[in-house]
Amino acid sequence: MTENLGISISRKYSVFCEGVDVVVQPRVSVCLASHNGEKYIYQQLTSILNQLAENDELIISDDSSTDSTIQIINSFKDNRIKVYTDNNFYSTIFNFENALKKASGEIIFLSDQDDIWEDNKVEIISKLLKKYDLVVSDCIIIDGEGRVTNDSFFKIRNSGIGILRNIYKNTYLGCCMAFNKNMLKYALPFPKYIPMHDMWIGIISELYGQSYFCNDKLIKYRRHENNVTPNVVKSSYGLIKQIYFRMQLMYSILKNRITVSLYGKHDNV
Repeated sequence: MTENLGISISRKYSVFCEGVDVVVQPRVSVCLASHNGEKYIYQQLTSILNQLAENDELIISDDSSTDSTIQIINSFKDNRIKVYTDNNFYSTIFNFENALKKASGEIIFLSDQDDIWEDNKVEIISKLLKKYDLVVSDCIIIDGEGRVTNDSFFKIRNSGIGILRNIYKNTYLGCCMAFNKNMLKYALPFPKYIPMHDMWIGIISELYGQSYFCNDKLIKYRRHENNVTPNVVKSSYGLIKQIYFRMQLMYSILKNRITVSLYGKHDNV
């Protein structure tokens, strides 16, 4: 079990006592999308599990890994880990969608496979989610060897709320995001053509809830030669493709608004 790997459970759930009002912490689901992540995933999983309670869960959707990723995940022998294999999405977006569909917690964190969480991330974000529907934290950027290359993602991207500004230049960074599960009834299923899952969820939060950008730097965000997510500063897509994706995004937003106004939740767009 977790104790054999030196992993402590830091978030404790209150126990009912007769005649005493007890506040039970909301259950946390961490949704991680993996693909050939053997180099860094052990360190990342350790940093996550160290701050999850016994009733929390770490959902891992693996997209056709051919390295030792699954063996490393299974080596934890931790009941909080639920790993889903034999997927062939070949897409970060739909790999995350699969993980989100499996989540049962009231609070949902997104996670990449190669970062490192600060040990107070879950505690700080969970408190903020009592007031907001979605929270994005700042982060320190590191390279493949763990060296700091920039001390603030927010400064690089001029991060902040605003639907139009985030359509133009997305500042919703998925690995730094967490949200209340209620947002999923508006966000899922993902439209077929969107630039990234985090951009979509962030905009949905602004449409139907309240987003908050937290200046605390709660992860070390690793950028290396094998990242499966886009470049920090500049999009890897050409101009024509960027325009196309944003037109598709705006169409999906409009269709989402119409569907929600008619049925109270998102349907397949």
